[in-house]
Amino acid sequence: MADMRAFRDAVTSWATGGPDGPARDLAESLGVRTTVLLEGLSDLAAVEALAARRGRDLAAEGVCVVPMGGAMSVGRYAGLLGPPGLGLRLTGLCDEGEQDFYERGLTRAQAPLQDIYVCTADLEDELIRALGMARVEEILRAEGDFRAWQTFQRQPAQQGRPRHQQVRRFLGTKKGRKIRYGRLLVEALVPDRTPPPLDCLLASL
Repeated sequence: MADMRAFRDAVTSWATGGPDGPARDLAESLGVRTTVLLEGLSDLAAVEALAARRGRDLAAEGVCVVPMGGAMSVGRYAGLLGPPGLGLRLTGLCDEGEQDFYERGLTRAQAPLQDIYVCTADLEDELIRALGMARVEEILRAEGDFRAWQTFQRQPAQQGRPRHQQVRRFLGTKKGRKIRYGRLLVEALVPDRTPPPLDCLLASL
């Protein structure tokens, strides 16, 4: 049976020059009504983890979460999925530094801007500040990354930097680590400490 992952794959293929037919057919058969535009896979892991914690089945609700491979692709995806294309409702999450890309892309696609939620720095920064460094280091220890984290802190480039900035950079130093911790940090959140952009995004769906 076709599922939302198949639709996501069809959209990615379409956005990179493939045919539009598979995405159009799947959107109709799956009852897709909303697309969440995210910059990357770590954001996808975080959104899916929070939805699972709250007992939400986004696919069953007609919501597809799409990692675009970078904010500069938002204009392309918004045009394909929003009013000029499939006519789906668009929402999303972006880093503060990439907000202009989202605003320009959605404006060109004639899609409303109010459903885009902006993270200070990025989502990892939001999650680290929500948890606090002591809790983040507990998670690093439990995952077997604490020694590597300590070694990273001793690097000359990290001297004098705030610890939350150091750990944010550390999460991106090994392939797959940022994605894995996108899920782990969300799973460790106290319910009333969910970062506002992530909380508001899920509430809007």
